[in-house]
Amino acid sequence: MEIKNAIAGTLESGDILIQIAPAENDGLAIDLDSTVAYQFGEQIKRVITETLTGLGVTRAQVKATDKGALDCTIRARVTAAAVRATGKDVWAD
Repeated sequence: MEIKNAIAGTLESGDILIQIAPAENDGLAIDLDSTVAYQFGEQIKRVITETLTGLGVTRAQVKATDKGALDCTIRARVTAAAVRATGKDVWAD
């Protein structure tokens, strides 16, 4: 699936900023910057990976700047960024 650069989210407390860009190599490369990475870093990366693969995005560079977002917020921001990056509307019938 072809993707372009896209961003979703904010740097406000309780949110996460997701930046998606095309990758040169196969797979998802996730760069996570989070004050809670020690406790929740693997969970945050898992949610990002599961959300993107569920949307058919399997090759991308992802930069996530987390400010304490819950899983539901992470999924929403990743979905919004993926829709913007691919042009695929996941909300349409």
